[in-house]
Amino acid sequence: MEYLDFELPIKELEDQLDKCQIIGQESDVDVTNTCKQINKKLEDTKRKIYKNLTAWQRVQLSRHPNRPYTLDHVKALCGDTFLELHGDRGFKDDKAMIGGLGKIGGQSFMIIGQQKGINMKMRQYRNFGMANPEGYRKALRLMKMAEKFGIPVLSLVDTPGAFPGIEAEERGQGEAIARNIFEMVRLKVPIIVVIVGEGASGGALGIGVGDRVYMMENSWYSVISPENCSSILWRSWSHKEEAAEALKLTSTDMKKQKLVDDIIPEPLGGAHFDRETAFKTVEQYIMKGFNELKDLSTQELVAQRMDKYCNMGEFKE
Repeated sequence: MEYLDFELPIKELEDQLDKCQIIGQESDVDVTNTCKQINKKLEDTKRKIYKNLTAWQRVQLSRHPNRPYTLDHVKALCGDTFLELHGDRGFKDDKAMIGGLGKIGGQSFMIIGQQKGINMKMRQYRNFGMANPEGYRKALRLMKMAEKFGIPVLSLVDTPGAFPGIEAEERGQGEAIARNIFEMVRLKVPIIVVIVGEGASGGALGIGVGDRVYMMENSWYSVISPENCSSILWRSWSHKEEAAEALKLTSTDMKKQKLVDDIIPEPLGGAHFDRETAFKTVEQYIMKGFNELKDLSTQELVAQRMDKYCNMGEFKE
């Protein structure tokens, strides 16, 4: 397990607990009470740390190297039923954007999402989860296929943003994302979106329009990352903590502003501390959202979705 800077007190206590247990195993000394005391202190420390996380610390947790990525969620949710589909039928297959058919709780879904990669080689292969235009066009192709066969869409968002390279712009990055937003608003099947990690900029919004949008507790959703915001406003990344607070990008902020529908709670310490519990909770919210939408007519579904997004940003002085 890797630890972030603010998690170091937890690491120290876990090391103490391990040493205490080893002493008990290798000698005749009764260390039961000592281990209980350390364990209690460990639990108290965890609760104190994770109850008072700053916006920047939640951004760090969303990027934790041990945090489950999109394909981890897909494997846990669908098991062996997931069938990956490839290519945009126009340019090539974008490895940063995955998509395919899978069953969750006996219900078929068309699943799309960004995949970052678990090590440096895989991150390069997946382009660090930053999709090119062909990735968004692949996602749209699969969504239109789902619409044709009446299959609900599940979108798992985890990206630092769409790929900003010149070749992506030459192939129409902005148009591809805008087209996806336009088509998703009027798609005639239920769309459930779960932000499982980073939800940055148009790269996230390109597959982020949905009837139900859920955020995992330690994910973030914003028009720009804290580092890039800091570099624009202060010409330096050193103000990223201040930028994170100002952007109001946490799940609590998003729910308060009514930009997402609900927050998916994570185990104490984050999804990476107890993956199985995190996967089960995500599945419960997905099925809850689907059950709320499955009996709506096509007209009601699209009308409610359009009303939902038209009402965003309204305020009274």
